[in-house]
Amino acid sequence: MTRYLVGIDNGSQSTKVTVFDEDGRVVSEGRRPLRPAVTPRPGVVEHPDDDLWSSVGEAAQEALRGFPGSPSDIEAVGLCTIRFCRAMLRADGSLAHPVLSWMDDRVSAPYRHLDDSVARVTTSSGYLTHRLTGEFRDTNANYQGRWPIDTTTGHWLDDGPAFDAFGLRRDQLVDLVAPGEVLGRVTAEAAERTGLPLGLPVVATANDKAVEALGSGLRAPDEVLLSLGTYIAAMAVGTDDVREADHFWTNSAAEPGAHLYESAGIRRGMWTVSWFRDLFPEAADEAARAGRSLEDVLGDEAAAAPAGAGGLLTVLDWLAPTERPHRRGAFLGFDGRQGRGHLYRSILEGIALTMADRSAAMAAELGRRTERVVVAGGGSRSALMMQILADVTGVETVRNAVGDGAGLGAAICGAVATGVHPSFAVAQEAMVRERDRFRPDPAAHALYRRLLDVHRDAAAATDSLNRRLHALEL
Repeated sequence: MTRYLVGIDNGSQSTKVTVFDEDGRVVSEGRRPLRPAVTPRPGVVEHPDDDLWSSVGEAAQEALRGFPGSPSDIEAVGLCTIRFCRAMLRADGSLAHPVLSWMDDRVSAPYRHLDDSVARVTTSSGYLTHRLTGEFRDTNANYQGRWPIDTTTGHWLDDGPAFDAFGLRRDQLVDLVAPGEVLGRVTAEAAERTGLPLGLPVVATANDKAVEALGSGLRAPDEVLLSLGTYIAAMAVGTDDVREADHFWTNSAAEPGAHLYESAGIRRGMWTVSWFRDLFPEAADEAARAGRSLEDVLGDEAAAAPAGAGGLLTVLDWLAPTERPHRRGAFLGFDGRQGRGHLYRSILEGIALTMADRSAAMAAELGRRTERVVVAGGGSRSALMMQILADVTGVETVRNAVGDGAGLGAAICGAVATGVHPSFAVAQEAMVRERDRFRPDPAAHALYRRLLDVHRDAAAATDSLNRRLHALEL
Protein backbone atom coordinates (compact mmCIF):
# COMPACT_ATOMS: atom_id res chain seq x y z
CA MET A 1 0.00 0.00 0.00
CA THR A 2 1.38 3.40 -0.99
CA ARG A 3 1.34 6.04 1.73
CA TYR A 4 0.87 9.74 1.04
CA LEU A 5 1.92 12.99 2.68
CA VAL A 6 0.54 16.50 2.22
CA GLY A 7 2.81 19.53 2.22
CA ILE A 8 1.44 23.04 2.80
CA ASP A 9 3.72 25.79 1.52
CA ASN A 10 2.24 29.15 2.48
CA GLY A 11 4.63 31.55 0.73
CA SER A 12 4.89 35.28 0.21
CA GLN A 13 3.01 35.36 -3.11
CA SER A 14 0.93 32.19 -3.10
CA THR A 15 -0.11 29.13 -1.12
CA LYS A 16 0.68 25.72 -2.58
CA VAL A 17 -0.71 22.46 -1.24
CA THR A 18 0.75 19.26 -2.68
CA VAL A 19 0.03 15.58 -2.12
CA PHE A 20 3.21 13.49 -2.41
CA ASP A 21 3.68 9.76 -2.32
CA GLU A 22 6.23 8.29 0.08
CA ASP A 23 8.92 8.49 -2.64
CA GLY A 24 8.44 12.24 -3.03
CA ARG A 25 6.52 12.15 -6.31
CA VAL A 26 3.80 14.74 -6.85
CA VAL A 27 0.39 13.10 -6.99
CA SER A 28 -1.84 16.18 -7.02
CA GLU A 29 -1.51 19.84 -6.17
CA GLY A 30 -3.41 23.06 -5.68
CA ARG A 31 -2.28 26.66 -5.75
CA ARG A 32 -3.88 29.99 -4.87
CA PRO A 33 -2.23 33.39 -5.25
CA LEU A 34 -2.24 35.62 -2.22
CA ARG A 35 -3.99 38.93 -2.59
CA PRO A 36 -1.79 42.02 -2.80
CA ALA A 37 -0.60 43.25 0.57
CA VAL A 38 -2.27 46.31 2.07
CA THR A 39 0.16 49.22 2.55
CA PRO A 40 -1.81 52.19 3.89
CA ARG A 41 1.36 54.05 4.83
CA PRO A 42 5.14 53.52 4.61
CA GLY A 43 6.36 50.71 6.81
CA VAL A 44 2.95 49.05 7.15
CA VAL A 45 2.46 45.86 5.12
CA GLU A 46 -0.47 43.62 6.06
CA HIS A 47 -2.14 40.54 4.63
CA PRO A 48 -5.74 41.53 3.81
CA ASP A 49 -8.67 40.03 5.70
CA ASP A 50 -8.12 36.30 6.36
CA ASP A 51 -6.17 35.73 3.15
CA LEU A 52 -3.65 33.24 4.53
CA TRP A 53 -6.31 30.83 5.77
CA SER A 54 -8.56 31.35 2.75
CA SER A 55 -5.71 30.52 0.36
CA VAL A 56 -4.81 27.38 2.34
CA GLY A 57 -8.41 26.20 2.27
CA GLU A 58 -8.85 26.76 -1.46
CA ALA A 59 -5.49 25.30 -2.46
CA ALA A 60 -6.04 22.24 -0.26
CA GLN A 61 -9.48 21.62 -1.74
CA GLU A 62 -8.02 21.74 -5.23
CA ALA A 63 -5.21 19.32 -4.28
CA LEU A 64 -7.58 16.88 -2.61
CA ARG A 65 -10.03 16.97 -5.52
CA GLY A 66 -7.21 15.81 -7.78
CA PHE A 67 -6.01 13.08 -5.40
CA PRO A 68 -6.86 9.70 -6.93
CA GLY A 69 -6.33 7.60 -3.81
CA SER A 70 -8.25 7.02 -0.60
CA PRO A 71 -8.09 9.78 2.05
CA SER A 72 -7.32 7.04 4.59
CA ASP A 73 -3.95 6.49 2.86
CA ILE A 74 -2.82 10.04 3.71
CA GLU A 75 -0.60 9.85 6.78
CA ALA A 76 -0.01 13.50 7.73
CA VAL A 77 0.10 17.10 6.60
CA GLY A 78 3.20 19.22 7.18
CA LEU A 79 2.61 22.94 7.69
CA CYS A 80 5.18 25.43 6.37
CA THR A 81 4.50 29.17 6.35
CA ILE A 82 6.17 32.52 5.71
CA ARG A 83 8.59 33.50 8.44
CA PHE A 84 8.90 36.82 10.26
CA CYS A 85 5.13 37.39 10.24
CA ARG A 86 3.16 38.37 13.33
CA ALA A 87 -0.42 37.27 13.99
CA MET A 88 -2.51 38.75 16.80
CA LEU A 89 -5.41 36.52 17.84
CA ARG A 90 -8.49 36.84 19.98
CA ALA A 91 -9.20 34.28 22.69
CA ASP A 92 -11.12 32.11 20.20
CA GLY A 93 -8.15 32.09 17.78
CA SER A 94 -9.67 34.46 15.23
CA LEU A 95 -7.66 37.38 13.92
CA ALA A 96 -7.87 40.53 16.02
CA HIS A 97 -5.85 42.35 13.39
CA PRO A 98 -4.62 41.56 9.87
CA VAL A 99 -1.45 39.44 9.86
CA LEU A 100 1.67 41.60 9.66
CA SER A 101 3.85 40.69 6.68
CA TRP A 102 7.56 40.04 7.01
CA MET A 103 7.95 43.34 5.12
CA ASP A 104 6.15 45.31 7.87
CA ASP A 105 8.48 47.46 9.98
CA ARG A 106 6.61 46.51 13.17
CA VAL A 107 7.83 42.92 13.09
CA SER A 108 11.37 44.27 13.60
CA ALA A 109 10.33 46.00 16.83
CA PRO A 110 9.08 44.65 20.19
CA TYR A 111 5.36 43.97 20.37
CA ARG A 112 3.19 46.87 21.58
CA HIS A 113 -0.09 45.90 23.21
CA LEU A 114 -2.59 48.42 21.83
CA ASP A 115 -5.71 46.27 21.66
CA ASP A 116 -7.12 44.41 24.68
CA SER A 117 -8.95 41.98 22.40
CA VAL A 118 -5.56 40.46 21.53
CA ALA A 119 -5.18 37.32 23.65
CA ARG A 120 -2.40 35.55 21.72
CA VAL A 121 0.54 36.75 19.64
CA THR A 122 2.15 34.21 17.33
CA THR A 123 3.58 33.57 13.88
CA SER A 124 1.70 32.78 10.68
CA SER A 125 2.30 29.08 11.37
CA GLY A 126 0.92 29.43 14.90
CA TYR A 127 -2.19 31.06 13.51
CA LEU A 128 -2.74 28.45 10.79
CA THR A 129 -2.07 25.65 13.29
CA HIS A 130 -5.02 26.89 15.33
CA ARG A 131 -7.23 27.12 12.25
CA LEU A 132 -6.34 23.54 11.32
CA THR A 133 -6.31 21.91 14.76
CA GLY A 134 -7.89 24.24 17.34
CA GLU A 135 -4.63 24.09 19.31
CA PHE A 136 -2.56 27.08 20.42
CA ARG A 137 0.70 25.42 19.44
CA ASP A 138 3.51 26.17 17.02
CA THR A 139 6.90 25.02 15.79
CA ASN A 140 9.82 26.43 17.76
CA ALA A 141 11.77 26.79 14.50
CA ASN A 142 9.69 29.61 13.02
CA TYR A 143 10.47 32.26 15.63
CA GLN A 144 13.00 34.40 13.82
CA GLY A 145 12.97 38.08 14.72
CA ARG A 146 11.54 39.72 17.84
CA TRP A 147 10.45 36.79 19.98
CA PRO A 148 11.46 35.83 23.57
CA ILE A 149 12.83 32.43 22.57
CA ASP A 150 16.03 30.62 23.47
CA THR A 151 17.09 29.32 20.05
CA THR A 152 19.48 26.81 21.64
CA THR A 153 16.83 24.99 23.69
CA GLY A 154 13.77 25.83 21.61
CA HIS A 155 11.93 27.05 24.73
CA TRP A 156 10.61 30.44 25.74
CA LEU A 157 12.99 32.55 27.80
CA ASP A 158 12.62 32.51 31.57
CA ASP A 159 10.96 35.45 33.29
CA GLY A 160 13.19 38.46 33.70
CA PRO A 161 14.42 41.59 31.90
CA ALA A 162 15.42 39.66 28.75
CA PHE A 163 11.88 38.29 28.40
CA ASP A 164 10.23 41.61 29.25
CA ALA A 165 12.19 43.43 26.52
CA PHE A 166 9.97 41.82 23.87
CA GLY A 167 6.78 43.43 25.16
CA LEU A 168 4.86 40.16 25.45
CA ARG A 169 3.10 38.50 28.37
CA ARG A 170 3.69 34.79 28.91
CA ASP A 171 -0.02 34.03 28.65
CA GLN A 172 -0.02 35.54 25.14
CA LEU A 173 2.43 32.92 23.87
CA VAL A 174 1.55 29.50 22.43
CA ASP A 175 3.05 26.11 23.28
CA LEU A 176 6.12 25.08 21.28
CA VAL A 177 7.11 21.77 19.67
CA ALA A 178 10.09 20.78 17.52
CA PRO A 179 10.00 20.15 13.76
CA GLY A 180 8.76 16.64 13.00
CA GLU A 181 6.39 16.60 16.00
CA VAL A 182 2.61 16.59 15.84
CA LEU A 183 0.92 19.95 16.43
CA GLY A 184 -2.59 18.54 16.57
CA ARG A 185 -5.20 16.94 14.35
CA VAL A 186 -7.47 18.35 11.68
CA THR A 187 -10.79 19.43 13.18
CA ALA A 188 -14.21 18.89 11.63
CA GLU A 189 -14.42 22.60 10.72
CA ALA A 190 -10.97 22.54 9.10
CA ALA A 191 -11.74 19.30 7.27
CA GLU A 192 -14.84 20.89 5.72
CA ARG A 193 -12.88 24.01 4.75
CA THR A 194 -9.82 22.24 3.29
CA GLY A 195 -10.91 18.76 2.23
CA LEU A 196 -8.20 17.26 4.47
CA PRO A 197 -9.30 14.09 6.29
CA LEU A 198 -10.79 14.59 9.74
CA GLY A 199 -8.24 13.73 12.45
CA LEU A 200 -5.23 13.88 10.10
CA PRO A 201 -2.04 14.71 12.07
CA VAL A 202 -0.75 18.24 11.42
CA VAL A 203 3.04 18.22 11.76
CA ALA A 204 5.41 21.03 12.72
CA THR A 205 8.11 22.10 10.30
CA ALA A 206 10.30 25.23 10.61
CA ASN A 207 10.70 28.60 8.93
CA ASP A 208 10.06 28.50 5.19
CA LYS A 209 13.72 28.78 4.13
CA ALA A 210 14.79 25.95 6.45
CA VAL A 211 11.97 23.73 5.19
CA GLU A 212 12.93 24.52 1.62
CA ALA A 213 16.51 23.47 2.40
CA LEU A 214 15.25 20.18 3.80
CA GLY A 215 13.03 19.53 0.77
CA SER A 216 15.88 20.43 -1.59
CA GLY A 217 18.10 17.70 -0.13
CA LEU A 218 20.66 20.11 1.35
CA ARG A 219 22.97 18.12 3.60
CA ALA A 220 26.64 18.07 2.46
CA PRO A 221 29.08 20.81 3.58
CA ASP A 222 30.20 21.50 0.00
CA GLU A 223 26.63 22.29 -1.13
CA VAL A 224 24.80 25.60 -1.15
CA LEU A 225 21.10 26.06 -1.74
CA LEU A 226 20.06 29.16 -3.64
CA SER A 227 16.40 29.91 -2.98
CA LEU A 228 14.90 31.98 -5.79
CA GLY A 229 11.76 33.28 -4.18
CA THR A 230 10.31 36.64 -3.25
CA TYR A 231 13.21 36.82 -0.82
CA ILE A 232 16.36 35.33 -2.33
CA ALA A 233 18.97 33.79 -0.06
CA ALA A 234 21.86 31.33 -0.17
CA MET A 235 21.90 28.66 2.51
CA ALA A 236 24.09 25.95 3.97
CA VAL A 237 23.55 23.56 6.87
CA GLY A 238 25.69 22.38 9.76
CA THR A 239 25.73 21.41 13.41
CA ASP A 240 27.54 24.44 14.88
CA ASP A 241 25.43 27.23 16.35
CA VAL A 242 27.46 30.13 14.95
CA ARG A 243 26.33 33.39 16.56
CA GLU A 244 29.09 35.84 15.59
CA ALA A 245 29.48 36.08 11.82
CA ASP A 246 29.87 38.92 9.35
CA HIS A 247 28.44 37.41 6.18
CA PHE A 248 25.65 35.10 7.34
CA TRP A 249 23.31 34.47 10.22
CA THR A 250 22.32 31.24 11.91
CA ASN A 251 18.77 30.11 12.48
CA SER A 252 16.94 26.89 13.17
CA ALA A 253 17.04 24.12 10.59
CA ALA A 254 14.07 21.89 9.85
CA GLU A 255 15.86 18.96 11.49
CA PRO A 256 16.19 19.23 15.28
CA GLY A 257 19.81 19.68 16.37
CA ALA A 258 20.90 21.15 13.02
CA HIS A 259 21.35 24.78 12.03
CA LEU A 260 20.74 26.73 8.86
CA TYR A 261 23.32 29.29 7.77
CA GLU A 262 21.85 32.01 5.61
CA SER A 263 23.68 34.64 3.61
CA ALA A 264 22.61 38.22 3.10
CA GLY A 265 19.84 38.12 0.52
CA ILE A 266 17.81 40.14 -1.93
CA ARG A 267 14.52 41.52 -0.67
CA ARG A 268 11.82 41.30 -3.34
CA GLY A 269 14.20 39.21 -5.42
CA MET A 270 12.06 37.27 -7.89
CA TRP A 271 9.38 39.91 -7.36
CA THR A 272 11.62 42.04 -9.59
CA VAL A 273 11.13 39.53 -12.41
CA SER A 274 7.35 39.61 -11.90
CA TRP A 275 7.41 43.42 -11.78
CA PHE A 276 9.26 43.59 -15.10
CA ARG A 277 6.96 41.04 -16.72
CA ASP A 278 3.86 42.96 -15.65
CA LEU A 279 5.08 46.09 -17.42
CA PHE A 280 4.04 44.47 -20.72
CA PRO A 281 0.35 43.47 -20.48
CA GLU A 282 -0.15 43.65 -24.24
CA ALA A 283 2.80 41.33 -24.81
CA ALA A 284 1.31 38.91 -22.28
CA ASP A 285 -1.95 38.82 -24.23
CA GLU A 286 -0.07 38.27 -27.47
CA ALA A 287 1.96 35.44 -25.93
CA ALA A 288 -1.20 33.82 -24.57
CA ARG A 289 -2.81 33.86 -28.02
CA ALA A 290 0.27 32.03 -29.30
CA GLY A 291 -0.07 29.46 -26.51
CA ARG A 292 2.99 30.68 -24.64
CA SER A 293 3.71 32.51 -21.40
CA LEU A 294 5.28 35.95 -21.34
CA GLU A 295 8.10 34.49 -19.22
CA ASP A 296 8.95 32.16 -22.10
CA VAL A 297 8.94 35.04 -24.59
CA LEU A 298 11.12 37.21 -22.35
CA GLY A 299 13.40 34.25 -21.71
CA ASP A 300 13.94 33.76 -25.43
CA GLU A 301 14.75 37.44 -25.88
CA ALA A 302 17.15 37.38 -22.92
CA ALA A 303 18.86 34.22 -24.19
CA ALA A 304 19.47 35.97 -27.50
CA ALA A 305 21.22 38.83 -25.69
CA PRO A 306 24.93 38.31 -24.96
CA ALA A 307 26.39 37.53 -21.55
CA GLY A 308 26.80 40.84 -19.79
CA ALA A 309 23.61 42.20 -21.42
CA GLY A 310 25.54 44.62 -23.60
CA GLY A 311 27.05 46.38 -20.58
CA LEU A 312 23.75 46.84 -18.74
CA LEU A 313 23.94 46.31 -14.97
CA THR A 314 21.04 45.85 -12.55
CA VAL A 315 21.52 46.78 -8.90
CA LEU A 316 18.78 45.04 -6.93
CA ASP A 317 17.36 46.77 -3.87
CA TRP A 318 13.68 47.34 -4.55
CA LEU A 319 12.65 47.06 -0.88
CA ALA A 320 14.88 49.04 1.46
CA PRO A 321 15.59 47.54 4.89
CA THR A 322 14.29 49.42 7.92
CA GLU A 323 17.73 50.51 9.04
CA ARG A 324 18.64 51.88 5.58
CA PRO A 325 15.49 53.42 4.14
CA HIS A 326 17.42 55.25 1.41
CA ARG A 327 18.35 52.09 -0.48
CA ARG A 328 16.99 51.73 -4.02
CA GLY A 329 17.73 49.70 -7.11
CA ALA A 330 19.19 50.93 -10.38
CA PHE A 331 19.76 50.11 -14.04
CA LEU A 332 23.17 51.31 -15.26
CA GLY A 333 24.86 51.30 -18.66
CA PHE A 334 22.26 52.24 -21.25
CA ASP A 335 23.81 53.22 -24.58
CA GLY A 336 21.08 52.58 -27.14
CA ARG A 337 21.98 48.98 -28.01
CA GLN A 338 19.81 47.34 -25.40
CA GLY A 339 16.24 46.21 -25.78
CA ARG A 340 13.73 44.41 -23.62
CA GLY A 341 15.68 41.15 -23.72
CA HIS A 342 18.84 42.89 -22.49
CA LEU A 343 16.90 44.40 -19.58
CA TYR A 344 15.46 41.02 -18.64
CA ARG A 345 18.81 39.30 -18.89
CA SER A 346 20.40 42.06 -16.82
CA ILE A 347 17.88 41.46 -14.02
CA LEU A 348 18.68 37.73 -14.02
CA GLU A 349 22.41 38.49 -14.08
CA GLY A 350 21.99 41.01 -11.28
CA ILE A 351 20.41 38.30 -9.13
CA ALA A 352 23.17 35.82 -10.00
CA LEU A 353 26.05 38.27 -9.45
CA THR A 354 24.65 39.51 -6.14
CA MET A 355 24.07 36.04 -4.75
CA ALA A 356 27.36 34.60 -6.03
CA ASP A 357 29.13 37.35 -4.11
CA ARG A 358 27.12 36.82 -0.94
CA SER A 359 27.21 33.02 -0.96
CA ALA A 360 30.98 33.05 -1.56
CA ALA A 361 31.43 35.33 1.46
CA MET A 362 29.35 32.95 3.59
CA ALA A 363 31.28 29.88 2.42
CA ALA A 364 34.63 31.56 3.10
CA GLU A 365 33.61 32.51 6.62
CA LEU A 366 32.42 28.96 7.26
CA GLY A 367 35.74 27.66 5.95
CA ARG A 368 34.07 25.75 3.14
CA ARG A 369 34.47 25.40 -0.60
CA THR A 370 31.29 25.23 -2.66
CA GLU A 371 31.30 22.50 -5.31
CA ARG A 372 27.59 22.36 -6.09
CA VAL A 373 24.70 24.83 -6.05
CA VAL A 374 21.17 23.48 -5.69
CA VAL A 375 18.61 25.97 -7.00
CA ALA A 376 15.03 26.00 -5.74
CA GLY A 377 12.00 28.26 -5.96
CA GLY A 378 10.08 29.66 -8.89
CA GLY A 379 13.19 31.04 -10.57
CA SER A 380 14.64 27.56 -10.98
CA ARG A 381 12.06 26.84 -13.68
CA SER A 382 14.06 29.02 -16.07
CA ALA A 383 16.80 27.10 -17.89
CA LEU A 384 18.40 30.45 -18.73
CA MET A 385 18.53 31.42 -15.06
CA MET A 386 20.07 28.05 -14.20
CA GLN A 387 22.76 28.47 -16.87
CA ILE A 388 23.54 32.06 -15.84
CA LEU A 389 23.98 30.88 -12.25
CA ALA A 390 26.36 28.12 -13.36
CA ASP A 391 28.34 30.57 -15.51
CA VAL A 392 28.54 33.20 -12.76
CA THR A 393 29.47 30.83 -9.90
CA GLY A 394 31.71 28.58 -11.99
CA VAL A 395 30.25 25.42 -10.43
CA GLU A 396 27.56 22.96 -11.41
CA THR A 397 23.99 24.04 -10.66
CA VAL A 398 21.28 21.48 -9.99
CA ARG A 399 17.52 21.65 -9.94
CA ASN A 400 15.37 18.93 -8.49
CA ALA A 401 12.38 17.04 -9.84
CA VAL A 402 10.17 18.88 -7.35
CA GLY A 403 10.58 22.63 -7.63
CA ASP A 404 8.60 23.37 -4.46
CA GLY A 405 11.27 22.50 -1.92
CA ALA A 406 9.24 23.95 0.96
CA GLY A 407 6.22 21.81 0.13
CA LEU A 408 8.35 18.66 -0.14
CA GLY A 409 10.21 19.59 3.05
CA ALA A 410 6.89 19.90 4.86
CA ALA A 411 5.91 16.44 3.58
CA ILE A 412 9.27 15.06 4.78
CA CYS A 413 8.53 16.36 8.28
CA GLY A 414 5.18 14.59 8.09
CA ALA A 415 6.84 11.38 6.93
CA VAL A 416 9.25 11.42 9.89
CA ALA A 417 6.54 12.26 12.42
CA THR A 418 4.36 9.33 11.37
CA GLY A 419 7.09 6.75 10.78
CA VAL A 420 6.72 6.58 7.02
CA HIS A 421 10.49 7.12 7.05
CA PRO A 422 12.61 6.54 10.18
CA SER A 423 14.72 9.71 10.02
CA PHE A 424 15.18 13.00 8.21
CA ALA A 425 18.24 11.65 6.40
CA VAL A 426 16.41 8.55 5.16
CA ALA A 427 13.39 10.63 4.15
CA GLN A 428 15.58 13.04 2.16
CA GLU A 429 17.30 10.16 0.43
CA ALA A 430 13.97 8.57 -0.49
CA MET A 431 12.00 11.67 -1.46
CA VAL A 432 14.42 14.18 -3.06
CA ARG A 433 15.56 13.50 -6.64
CA GLU A 434 17.52 15.55 -9.17
CA ARG A 435 15.91 16.70 -12.39
CA ASP A 436 18.92 18.05 -14.30
CA ARG A 437 22.31 19.78 -14.05
CA PHE A 438 23.88 22.80 -15.71
CA ARG A 439 27.64 23.08 -16.15
CA PRO A 440 29.46 26.42 -16.45
CA ASP A 441 30.75 27.68 -19.78
CA PRO A 442 34.43 28.66 -19.25
CA ALA A 443 34.30 31.74 -21.48
CA ALA A 444 31.13 33.08 -19.88
CA HIS A 445 32.53 32.40 -16.41
CA ALA A 446 35.68 34.37 -17.22
CA LEU A 447 33.55 37.33 -18.34
CA TYR A 448 31.34 37.19 -15.26
CA ARG A 449 34.37 37.05 -12.95
CA ARG A 450 35.45 40.43 -14.33
CA LEU A 451 31.91 41.77 -14.28
CA LEU A 452 31.44 40.78 -10.64
CA ASP A 453 33.94 43.40 -9.46
CA VAL A 454 32.19 46.09 -11.50
CA HIS A 455 28.78 45.05 -10.21
CA ARG A 456 29.97 45.10 -6.60
CA ASP A 457 31.38 48.62 -7.02
CA ALA A 458 28.20 49.79 -8.78
CA ALA A 459 26.11 48.83 -5.77
CA ALA A 460 28.47 50.73 -3.47
CA ALA A 461 28.66 53.76 -5.75
CA THR A 462 24.90 54.23 -6.06
CA ASP A 463 24.43 54.14 -2.29
CA SER A 464 25.51 57.76 -1.76
CA LEU A 465 23.29 58.95 -4.63
CA ASN A 466 20.33 57.11 -3.15
CA ARG A 467 20.90 58.82 0.18
CA ARG A 468 20.60 62.17 -1.55
CA LEU A 469 17.47 61.07 -3.41
CA HIS A 470 15.90 59.84 -0.19
CA ALA A 471 16.54 63.22 1.45
CA LEU A 472 14.46 64.89 -1.27
CA GLU A 473 11.42 62.83 -0.14
CA LEU A 474 10.42 62.11 -3.73
